[in-house]
Amino acid sequence: MKSKADVTLGMQHGPLSGRVCMVTGANSGIGKATAEKLASLGASVVLVCRNRSRGEAAMAEIRERTSNSSLELLIADFASFQSIRDMAMAFAGSHDFLHVLVNNVGVAKLTRSVTTDGLETTFEVDYLSQFLLTNLLLGVLKKSAPSRVVMVSSVSHYGGHIDFDDLQMEKGYRVMKAYGRAKLAQVLFTHELAKRLEGTGVTANCLHPGAVATNIWGRPLGPLSFLAKVNRFFLLSPEKGADTSVFLASSPDVAGISGKYFDKRREKRSSAESYDEALAQKLWDVSAKLVGLT
Repeated sequence: MKSKADVTLGMQHGPLSGRVCMVTGANSGIGKATAEKLASLGASVVLVCRNRSRGEAAMAEIRERTSNSSLELLIADFASFQSIRDMAMAFAGSHDFLHVLVNNVGVAKLTRSVTTDGLETTFEVDYLSQFLLTNLLLGVLKKSAPSRVVMVSSVSHYGGHIDFDDLQMEKGYRVMKAYGRAKLAQVLFTHELAKRLEGTGVTANCLHPGAVATNIWGRPLGPLSFLAKVNRFFLLSPEKGADTSVFLASSPDVAGISGKYFDKRREKRSSAESYDEALAQKLWDVSAKLVGLT
């Protein structure tokens, strides 16, 4: 099967020429900056966005800025498992290879809400749907080895805790508590995924992008909105925030390195809870049931 990206691969030049990369949440912020940098390095980039018009606008801008015509847009709502499955199927229908998957999409909800799947929104969007997408794409990632999975987590995971008795946060919901839990789940997933991928040629790493001025802080945050607006003056640009994502996705310096947490391109020890192997295995099993993989 010949991928759509293959049509223009021969026209691209750079260290990532011939590599297919997927970036989720790619129409703005860190995701867009990551997609643009990977495109500038010669990769064929698949932008995964929720909104088609915004995705098309981002893709057009990236094409103009990088002169890379090997770009593609796929639509997926990370608040819907069916949407993730449909997008993964669409990708599989036109691509034989995937060398890099950057799980970047994220949300922070001031008040508790549930998705169409009946699950707490932050946990589903920031973790469960990424768990599902990664598992759905493992076959093509293994076929494309050496390949890489990059999880955009956060320093907020240090304050996170996995409570299986209230995983959907029906009791005492707080925005940063929910966000920290989802980000910790990403780190636990990265550690467990790396173990399961040993010997396959597929690596999995996660990172803290830094305090970045992105749309996640532009959404209604109630009493936190004022602080968010003030803090934007002190936050990193999306381009700087994308630096470690691009590093993990492309640098030969991390070839073969897996199951690690990075901050400013440097390996760093993640939270104590993130190294609980029994917790990571249980979270994997519970997640697989929630997303319908078992």
